[in-house]
Amino acid sequence: MKDKNDKSVHSTQNKALTAFLKRRRMEAGLTMRVVGEMLGAPHSMVGKIENQQRRLDVVELVRYCKVIGVDPHEALKVAMES
Repeated sequence: MKDKNDKSVHSTQNKALTAFLKRRRMEAGLTMRVVGEMLGAPHSMVGKIENQQRRLDVVELVRYCKVIGVDPHEALKVAMES
């Protein structure tokens, strides 16, 4: 299914994925700062991802999921079902 914004960080799939990642991060009790530190990246990068200002590539998604304790397959399923 083609989204009219499929090349944008604001696509339906990216919106669903970032909302899922943010919710799961918060459920894990992790701050953006802690996630950034665990990724070896500034916390502002986490904020940009969660606010749809930056997309994750596949390798980054896997690392992000591991940090917040989520199976990457679950995250991909959220994006694919959107």
